[in-house]
Amino acid sequence: MVNFFSVYKFILHGIMKLVGVRPQTVEIEPGTIMNFWVSSNIPNKIANTPKKSKPAVVFLHGFTMDGIFTWQLQVLSLAKNYTVYVPDFLFFGGSITDKSDRSPEFQAECVAKGLRSMGVERCTLVGFSYGGMVGFKMAELYPNLVESIVVTGSVLALTRSISDASLERLGFKCWPDYLLPNSVKDVRNMLEIATYKFPYLPDWIYKDCFEVMFGNRKEREELLGALVVDDKVSTIADFPQRVHLLWGENDKIFNMETARNLRMQLGGSAKLQSIEEAGHLLHIEKPFVFNKQLKEILASFSEDVHQD
Repeated sequence: MVNFFSVYKFILHGIMKLVGVRPQTVEIEPGTIMNFWVSSNIPNKIANTPKKSKPAVVFLHGFTMDGIFTWQLQVLSLAKNYTVYVPDFLFFGGSITDKSDRSPEFQAECVAKGLRSMGVERCTLVGFSYGGMVGFKMAELYPNLVESIVVTGSVLALTRSISDASLERLGFKCWPDYLLPNSVKDVRNMLEIATYKFPYLPDWIYKDCFEVMFGNRKEREELLGALVVDDKVSTIADFPQRVHLLWGENDKIFNMETARNLRMQLGGSAKLQSIEEAGHLLHIEKPFVFNKQLKEILASFSEDVHQD
């Protein structure tokens, strides 16, 4: 029997190519390869002048799905006015490494090197959950590359205290128990927790999802092990970038209290806004509201640059 998600990914990749978003493989260093989906600047055939370059927006995905699957609705909405880059983190999609480093810092370094190799000089990051943590590391390590950052459902770093509080709230002993399902029932439970009100789906949908979405289990468990850090070694960087937090009001994983604490950590320049009746996966649950607010945030970043 044909797997629904395999067919859908094939169709999705075709749609992306039709709108000018194509995969590009980048060798970061020997043994480390990353896949990026990149929107092309289509030449202006009517005017004889080169098309003005579009602002670069980099979408950083969460821990369950690859880049283009996570951000498909946002890419289709923004690709016309922005040059969009959607990397697959190492051990997701088409990205692999033979290095042993599993830290968010290493993911951040690889994404930054990949962007540099494609000629990106300045960009805005949009990071979701795990991608938000990688995004904050990129902003800290590469301030000349990262101009601004939008973060949803994430933290600066997953400290032991934040991790323990979140796991207790969710009813799990460790992150692999939640993020690396072992059964169809686990997949359903994972998605129901991550949303405000998840629609009914037949079991065969969850079964197909389970079969194709959770590869590289050993490496992904190692990524989760490297994600949690001791509170004593976690430091708060001074971010020169403009930071905007966009949250689901009903996020159970990183709730609104977590979002408000994050805003306080970042200082007065960081902004926080939320979307009603939306959980952790707000960009999928409320894509039209999310996309509208994201476009307004990106436009405000552009206005700030002109004012500066």
